[in-house]
Amino acid sequence: MHSFGLSQKGNLFHSSKLPFWFCAGITVFSSLQIIHISFMAVKMSYVENVKLALQSIVGNKLRTFLTALIIAIGMMALIGVLTSIDAMKNSLTDSFSSMGSNSFNIRNRGLNVRIGNEGTRSKVFANITYAQSVRFKQDFHFNALTSVSANVSWNTTAKFQSKKTNPNIGLIGTDENYLQTSGYVINEGRNFSTREVETGSGVIIIGSEVSKMLFNEIIDPVGQFITVNNIRYLVIGVLKSKGSSAGMGGDRACFIPLIKARSVMQGAEPSYVITVSSNDPMRLEAAIGEATIVFRNIRGLASRQTNDFEITKSDAVAQMLMQNMAMVTLGAVVIAFITLVGASIGLMNIMLVSVTERTREIGIRKAIGATPSVIRKQFLMEAIVICMIGGVAGIFIGILIGNILALQLGTSFIIPWGAIIMGFAVCGLVGMLSGYYPASKASKLDPVDALRYE
Repeated sequence: MHSFGLSQKGNLFHSSKLPFWFCAGITVFSSLQIIHISFMAVKMSYVENVKLALQSIVGNKLRTFLTALIIAIGMMALIGVLTSIDAMKNSLTDSFSSMGSNSFNIRNRGLNVRIGNEGTRSKVFANITYAQSVRFKQDFHFNALTSVSANVSWNTTAKFQSKKTNPNIGLIGTDENYLQTSGYVINEGRNFSTREVETGSGVIIIGSEVSKMLFNEIIDPVGQFITVNNIRYLVIGVLKSKGSSAGMGGDRACFIPLIKARSVMQGAEPSYVITVSSNDPMRLEAAIGEATIVFRNIRGLASRQTNDFEITKSDAVAQMLMQNMAMVTLGAVVIAFITLVGASIGLMNIMLVSVTERTREIGIRKAIGATPSVIRKQFLMEAIVICMIGGVAGIFIGILIGNILALQLGTSFIIPWGAIIMGFAVCGLVGMLSGYYPASKASKLDPVDALRYE
């Protein structure tokens, strides 16, 4: 009878002739229920651990505040640096975007943007003379706008009545096309006329900062006479603010006709700069090629001789600065991570102190059935929660500090989503690394010894 019962039980599905799909469905449903119950158990375990961590945090407000502050300072350094660098990059982009990507300069030397000892010095060739620059302007017949300019001085003082600027104003000699080829915009007044450029009239166009330093809101700068290096000029125009964060200095400069600039320099022959703005951005390379041929002929170079001048696109400075900015970013991030390492060591130390202080609590929990795994998760979760609280505060303050710099540079508000995501990931990692050893130590405590601890 016993064997018959086993046989009947073993052939239950067969004897009842239940369909295969029904049996399979029952099996799948049972498996899903088991998985669901297991998942809920794990979920409840983590929820309980988070609740316990929050209770411990609330019960030790000062210790939690100091610990979170350490993490916040480290995260503030990281996010603040990354946000500030994004602000500087945006400022560079804004400063050079107005010049467009369809212009280039011909100079007697290459551009050289160096940070520290990085980079090489550019070659310096013979000066580009006034006659050569004027001849290029006449011989270059490409569909483009050409201008000639020369830097007179970058330590000039401008004066209006009793008001005077610091001796850090740029004085630049230009022709009638310079403002357009260099991306400047007239905010008040007008540009030079061709006649004023050819006759060297005593007229001047000033940058927005110069206008603010010399004139108040009541006085209209246009039509007023100012003195620059003891020479009197009539203000005919004020430029729209362009920003000088990229070292362009247009807001803190004065522009006079080129012939007038030559007389001011009193026989000194600077190297002139030729700026070409192509009307068709798609044909910029063709314009550069023709400009090279024309200027080689003007400089009298043989076919085998290399160029004794440099042609640089308008965005070359921005690209060079961006490349150097990458090294600055790397250095800043390394410094910020070192700060975070120090913060994680501080967090680990405080968690170890917490384990020591709560030895009896650990013993009681183990005595009523808590496993080492539960104890370990509790302390690990507590470290992660504290780290996240400090991280959120640090991220917020870092973004605020970075955007203060962005405001000073005149760029829009920046939310560095990539840095924020990385910040949260770093916070979680720091919390796990800092909390693992104290949590492991707590889980290994003997319940009897823990209960005896005073």
